Amino acid sequence: MKKSSKTDTIVEKRYDFLKKKTIKELIAPAGIDASHIDHLEIIANTKRYARSFFVSNLPRMCTFPELFRDLYLFGDVNTSVIINPIKEERSQNELNRVINELETERIVAMDKGNINRESTIAQKRLEAEQLRDEIAAGFNKLYEASVVATIFTYSLEELEKQTNMLISELSKNLVSMKTAWGMQEEAFQSNLPLLEDKVKKVHTFDRGSMGTVFPFTTSEVGHSTGVPLGFNKQTGTPILFDNFHPSLTNYNMVIFAKSGAGKSVTMKTLVSRSSVLMGIESLALDAEGEYTVVAESLGGINVVISPNSKTIINLFDIEVEKMKDEITGRERSILNIENKVEDVTQALLTMAKGSTRSTEVNELTKQIIAESVAEEYAALGITNNPNSLYKTAEMRLNHANMLGKEKKDMPTIGSWYRRIQVKASDNTNEDYQFHYSYLLKVMKQYIREYDGQMAYFDGQSTFDLLDGAPFINIDISQLEERFARPLAQQILLSWIWEKFVKKNSEDRTKATKKRVLVDEAWMLLPYDEAVDFLNKMARRARKRNVSLAIISQRFQDFYEKAEAQAVLTSSDTKLFLAQDKAEIQYLKEVFKLSEGEANFLVTCQKGEGLFKVGTDTAILKIMPTRKEFEFVETNVNKLVNMRINR
Repeated sequence: MKKSSKTDTIVEKRYDFLKKKTIKELIAPAGIDASHIDHLEIIANTKRYARSFFVSNLPRMCTFPELFRDLYLFGDVNTSVIINPIKEERSQNELNRVINELETERIVAMDKGNINRESTIAQKRLEAEQLRDEIAAGFNKLYEASVVATIFTYSLEELEKQTNMLISELSKNLVSMKTAWGMQEEAFQSNLPLLEDKVKKVHTFDRGSMGTVFPFTTSEVGHSTGVPLGFNKQTGTPILFDNFHPSLTNYNMVIFAKSGAGKSVTMKTLVSRSSVLMGIESLALDAEGEYTVVAESLGGINVVISPNSKTIINLFDIEVEKMKDEITGRERSILNIENKVEDVTQALLTMAKGSTRSTEVNELTKQIIAESVAEEYAALGITNNPNSLYKTAEMRLNHANMLGKEKKDMPTIGSWYRRIQVKASDNTNEDYQFHYSYLLKVMKQYIREYDGQMAYFDGQSTFDLLDGAPFINIDISQLEERFARPLAQQILLSWIWEKFVKKNSEDRTKATKKRVLVDEAWMLLPYDEAVDFLNKMARRARKRNVSLAIISQRFQDFYEKAEAQAVLTSSDTKLFLAQDKAEIQYLKEVFKLSEGEANFLVTCQKGEGLFKVGTDTAILKIMPTRKEFEFVETNVNKLVNMRINR
């Protein structure tokens, strides 16, 4: 006879344990504190708070799938709909009673001469008779249903916030939710999968209205115009996406995914197709050197910024912009020197703080920088007058350009530094002495005259953006990653705003559709001035018919930086590809993802993701063509194999 092993004994004991446990005991949490009148405290590995609700009022007309859609898609919430069919005999009796009551009310209203009320009651009676006849003929049926929901949060403050938000969202569809006051334990039990309704707040539905309650719906995301971005995995239909569709509140988009999930492939596919099919001009701030091939394939331009390149982009460059007069509707040219002084000051502050983000830089330092920047423009006679940006006729006599306007040479970081040197030597205020000394020390590394190791932004710009280029790639991948690259991102964003965004007209009939890509945007987040400029750009881009696309793999950094979350709220389009488990909790909290959506993002394949456009959501599968893979693929091994198999 075979002896039972130790493993068999353990399995038998576990089986005995399961036999002794009821379903309620198996699914119950470690403990629930039900002593509070308006919420529960669930004590498990982490303490959570729960509040249960019931639906108290419904609209007269129900539409699918809008009735409870906001409830089903509302973040961390469980919803139970307990349905009981009403027997035909009972439904006939109750409808006959209702018809008689309505007829009595109609006669009373007629006797009182209240014509409006008589008409309303007569319509209700007609509907009740029609429903009774449909049930008698077997074409319809009545149901009783109660709807109970429970919200879960990790703090009481968040519970109050989520409660108010849920009630407000449902009220838009005329659905009233009430807290199960004094009945939290009963409501929570009703929301468990035990088929027990202890709240008994029922509503009567017919067959058609009952169907509107079910959540079996797939959201179709997309527009009637645009480019094919991929396929809806749930329906198999292609998704057309128009980044500039009038239904969008703004044209910005964010893409978050872990490394290797397909961020770059997705963006390259969108850029290339929108360039060819829609004529959208794109500019990429390329932190990893991934967009070079795209620029070459589209007939665009590649610009490399590195310690060894001869390309210079001047931080002080400023452009005239076209503004639409709100009264006359006509365009006028302006030169906003105050905004430019602030942008340059913010960039110089980031430089001064350095990679260590020195706390010695304060408001006095900023004041010195700002005053010197303003003096640099004033010394060249540059004011808010657009003509002040150009040389006068006398100044052009010795130059070849005699017919058109010739721009003045702009201030540079080097000329600004020399001004600081003069001001420091003339300074007699002891409060400013330290700050002048600090600036002269730390800013020397950015000055060509002193062979600064980061002097690639000092000098007149050697490159200008050409209008009409389908794709411009500014490659900063050769710069040091810890500080030089984020600094370059900030300076180039300011320069791109001047040269690429502001040039676009505010008049949509004249404006070109443009896109600015900021790859690996998480690099900017440690630097407050850079985040501030990114926020301003996100808010102001739509006015210029420009889409700002933020691409990043570290969402947690955005979550922990409150100032950076404004970028997310200014983006109507969001794409989440495969996520690390460590990041998913933050995404759930900020974007109110359901458990199913969150689990999908942890387990989905490369090129698959959750695509949210406005309030609509779909599961997207990105499908580049074989030809597109030749320039969108970023995996080196796959690129080698493709070349071998040609």
